[in-house]
Amino acid sequence: MDAVITYVDGLDPLWQKDYLDSMGGSAMAKRFRDWGTLKYLLRGIEVHLPFVQNVWLVVSRDSQVPEWVSENLKIVCHKDIIPDRFLPVFNSTAIEMFLHRIPGLDEHFLYFNDDMFPVRDCREESFYMDGKCAMGFSRSLFYANLYKKQSRNSDVLSRKALGRRPGLTFMRPQHTCSPMIRSASEALYRKVEKEILDSVTRIREPKNLNQYLFLDYLYYSGQAVNRRLSNKHLSLATASIDQICSFLANPTCDLVCINDVHMDEAKFQTYRKRMLEAFEKAFPRKSRFEL
Repeated sequence: MDAVITYVDGLDPLWQKDYLDSMGGSAMAKRFRDWGTLKYLLRGIEVHLPFVQNVWLVVSRDSQVPEWVSENLKIVCHKDIIPDRFLPVFNSTAIEMFLHRIPGLDEHFLYFNDDMFPVRDCREESFYMDGKCAMGFSRSLFYANLYKKQSRNSDVLSRKALGRRPGLTFMRPQHTCSPMIRSASEALYRKVEKEILDSVTRIREPKNLNQYLFLDYLYYSGQAVNRRLSNKHLSLATASIDQICSFLANPTCDLVCINDVHMDEAKFQTYRKRMLEAFEKAFPRKSRFEL
């Protein structure tokens, strides 16, 4: 199987110019700032997911690729998979609609946001069983915030693609790396291409879909097993930096998502330094993806 990572460095001057020219203002720091942890995600994949063959880094432009990256990391620019009329795009949920179009991508691939990390040894069977993807699914009723509204949209469209009516509740896959099936994503895209393209916007809006569109489709079409992945979700809104560093030193789950929140620059720099030190202790050796 392969791994796909979406990544953005909000400090890249060329990316900032693209944003200013397109959106007419500065970008929200929380959504686009770089914590410097990408190399540790790659080290985690190499150490804990040795069965992953190719790793694809999806970026907006070549200037987004860190200078330490080696030729073993496969680079995909947005223009390679996203129609020109949507570019430049600063909306991760929109980018997720086109990941299956990466040329040469394996049939089975794990999709990572750049704040998700393997921290203990994983098995292939943790993600795929008899050709089906494994993921924890739960049902939700309310969708007050933007993220849940997009999740609801995705549930409704995945059902429509299979000839089903919307339900009172909607499906909520785990917030962790997502095991995907490329051919199923392609089949879904063909069925509801117009609706997908109509949902795409440069920045996040209530009408957007998200990656759960593809996971819900797998679930409703019988191509997914409802089995939770070993995952911990740590939000900087509720977890202290001490708790996060302690977890990285002694992880109790296979995967962790460390979610960013609004904070002032001084606090961000303090937290960033502590977190990078903890990651370096956990993953001291360079991966094949680094020079």
